[in-house]
Amino acid sequence: MPKDNTIKSVLIIGSGPIVIGQACEFDYAGSQSARSIREEGIEVILINSNPATIMTDPSMADHVYLLPLTTKSIIQILKEHPQIDAVLPTMGGQTALNLCLEADEKGIWKDFGVKLIGVDVNAINITEDREQFKQLLERIGVPAAPAKTATSFLQGKEIAQEFGFPLVIRPSFTLGGTGAAFVHSKEEFDEKLTYGLEMSPIHEVLIDKALLGWKEYELELLRDKNDNVVIICSIENMDPMGIHTGDSITVAQAMTLSDTTFQKMRDYAILMMRSIGNFAGGCNVQFAVSPDEKEDIVAIEINPRVSRSSALASKATGYPIAKIASKLALGYHLDELQNQITKSTSALFEPTLDYVIVKIPRWNFDKFEGADRTLGLQMKSVGEVMGIGRSFQEALHKATQSLEIKRNGLGADGKGYKNYEQIIEKLTYASWDRVFVIYDAIQMGIPLSRIHEITKIDMWFLKQYEELYLLEREISTYKLDSLPKELLLEAKQKGYGDRQIAHMLGCLESQVYKLRQDHNINRVYKLVDTCAAEFKAQTPYYYSTFEADIQTPNGVRYVHNESVVTDKKKVVVLGSGPNRIGQGIEFDYSCVHGVLAAKECGYETIMINCNPETVSTDFDTADKLYFEPVFWEHIYDIIQHEKPEGVIVQLGGQTALKLAEKLSKYGIKILGTSFDALDLAEDRGRFSELLTELEIPFPKFGIAESADEASKLADSLDFPLLVRPSYVLGGQGMKIVINKQELEEHVIDLLKNIPGNKLLLDHYLDGAIEAEADAICDGENVYIIGIMEHIEPCGIHSGDSNATLPPFNLGEFVMQQIKDHTKKIALALRTVGLINIQFAIKNDTVYIIEANPRASRTVPFIAKAYGEPYVNYATKVMLGEKKVTDFDFNPKLNGYAIKQPVFSFSKFQNVNKALGPEMKSTGESILFIDDLKDDQFYELYSRRKMYLSK
Repeated sequence: MPKDNTIKSVLIIGSGPIVIGQACEFDYAGSQSARSIREEGIEVILINSNPATIMTDPSMADHVYLLPLTTKSIIQILKEHPQIDAVLPTMGGQTALNLCLEADEKGIWKDFGVKLIGVDVNAINITEDREQFKQLLERIGVPAAPAKTATSFLQGKEIAQEFGFPLVIRPSFTLGGTGAAFVHSKEEFDEKLTYGLEMSPIHEVLIDKALLGWKEYELELLRDKNDNVVIICSIENMDPMGIHTGDSITVAQAMTLSDTTFQKMRDYAILMMRSIGNFAGGCNVQFAVSPDEKEDIVAIEINPRVSRSSALASKATGYPIAKIASKLALGYHLDELQNQITKSTSALFEPTLDYVIVKIPRWNFDKFEGADRTLGLQMKSVGEVMGIGRSFQEALHKATQSLEIKRNGLGADGKGYKNYEQIIEKLTYASWDRVFVIYDAIQMGIPLSRIHEITKIDMWFLKQYEELYLLEREISTYKLDSLPKELLLEAKQKGYGDRQIAHMLGCLESQVYKLRQDHNINRVYKLVDTCAAEFKAQTPYYYSTFEADIQTPNGVRYVHNESVVTDKKKVVVLGSGPNRIGQGIEFDYSCVHGVLAAKECGYETIMINCNPETVSTDFDTADKLYFEPVFWEHIYDIIQHEKPEGVIVQLGGQTALKLAEKLSKYGIKILGTSFDALDLAEDRGRFSELLTELEIPFPKFGIAESADEASKLADSLDFPLLVRPSYVLGGQGMKIVINKQELEEHVIDLLKNIPGNKLLLDHYLDGAIEAEADAICDGENVYIIGIMEHIEPCGIHSGDSNATLPPFNLGEFVMQQIKDHTKKIALALRTVGLINIQFAIKNDTVYIIEANPRASRTVPFIAKAYGEPYVNYATKVMLGEKKVTDFDFNPKLNGYAIKQPVFSFSKFQNVNKALGPEMKSTGESILFIDDLKDDQFYELYSRRKMYLSK
């Protein structure tokens, strides 16, 4: 049975702003889904309030509504589009499912004759209501942990008395494990039970026996109307039960599971999916397995939607789950659809992997002072990275190199812990850096049996770590000129970076690189092909590895490289790596637009990125995707292999920008603004000299490298002072200090965390208004795409401020200064492409805070508000294909657009929620108002100074 031809128009519900627990993996799913449905000639209408994502780009759907995710907005859309036949809520995470349920309860779908596809209401209710789910498992004979539901405090106390400790409390209908907690004693039970009941929208919690130390697995399933089911991927959590899967290091495919248990798990998963309702679409099922030879299986939960793990599974296997799930929701059967990578086999074909995937989460605890940094049932990470390798060790190393936390991989960088007590504590209370601490523990000589006893991490993983350490120890006994070729090759095959090998040998990274060249040990690129090379794959999606060379019968030695280089002119776009506070999905939006614009100009586009949650790493976004760390060694090797015309660095945030110096040093062309101009904007001394020459005012400042120098500077600068380290992102480490004692404390603290850094001390313009401008410049002409005024005063990070487009109370005189300064600075920095400039306005004088000659957080927002593809234009300028004067700019906006930050403080109890110069928001939404009399604007304006922290 092919697709349901009665469906002509579909409404897709997005997931709203990025919060911890629900991030851009749902925008990836939603974007893929919209494309998949439009391919069928079906109209797509989309609702999502997130302006930073590619999902809400006008090109993604026939109609995009940037509205709050409420039933009021749903009714508005259904009235405007009476032709909508169906709604697909499974692409927007928990937010979309909850909204869909609410609309169903209010009878909205019935009133407008809209049917639900991809899931049914019954399935959502069964899987979300912990009690119903438990009863279902009993009925179908799938084992579950002993558990009971409580809807009151008293009920909860009775259950705890019956089960005994340790227990788990899980609120119903919440996201990313919100409110979930382990309880080890009755002293902490009361507080955690109360919190759980409050967090659940229906004030219900499930209390179950804690399966501490059990192993955790996930399966990703797809099912069609004909009841065909495929299991796309099995995922094993390296961390045992007790740590939320979003905070766990996960490995695909499962590594330590016996085949018998895996087959049993498959059967349970299929049985569970078939029993929750008769729908076609995707499902994610989680299991716990006892860590003994019995391997008892217990079902934990099932999510009848695409999930964080399905984004990972899609990138891991090359099987686009959201795309296929959308087609199944339209009525197609799996055997009627093509495998998107081979183009010759059907989608009713389970992927086979001949490589290993490791996902590591990325946290941002430094933004949440006082946060509990241990990991548990409540998700705390803000992003993730994925490494692909021929072995677990290679993939693990690549993932650690992708994190961008100043580590070069596991060990061999001199940054490990050396204190026994500290190591034991970090192993006992799962810490964000436990992935590194295991290595440190082995290095210190702590036996594997002891590490296993503390962490309950499977012995197989620990032995893999031990092998790495033994290899490091062996290499360290050699010098550069005596290191055997076999050992060098083994180190590279196990993922060690040239920098790490240089650390072991006591030499320079460049010397190790040269030794590799001499020995002909070079990276080769392999295809992610879904079928372990059993069928020919059409899709250029690559990862790198090292192989020993082969000798042909006629004596030629070679290594097999699956990445064929064409003779077309090429451009490399550097991605922004893992999401974090200060650099999120908005840079992914810019990268995708950059790739599409370069394609329009006739370039072969090459994308390098390591973030599995995003559209930029979709295998059909760029002409070639290298799923590799945005780490110098990997990038340099790809550039050597592909020989592009140049590299675009200004779309990938600070991650890509930081590589500009090395690219420039190695003679690789940077497309757009030159490295010297980028450096001039970052170097406060040089930048201030430039502003002085241009006669543009800026707050008085000085540079200090010690507490003593800072104290002397304070005498000439006057308090309050804004203190910050140079070359950081999202205001990291910034603080406003009001006296010498505060100054000394903060400077000492900063230099301890970032040794050798220069600190900038600016006189803080108390009570100033903050504004920012984004512009496109071609070196001669400047076009300002938007000026935004912040509602909060100067001193709150621009990413945490509510901001209006256009400004709401800047006079003609101030606006003219902003325009003049922007044009002068853009031209003086010889900008080619995008630039963002931030201003402080006091007594009608416009001061410059900083200039960033790159895509900024606000570019997607301005593009959405004005309905103009600014990144497309800017990329064509960077490539030298167009001048600013070649574009016909036509921005359209009635009234005002307000950028509203969204915070994830609910994940961190006892954290200071006051806002200041260091960014804390995880996402943003867009609000359109007709005029300044709007109640929502009035409320924002009246609260603008409430959170200012010094």
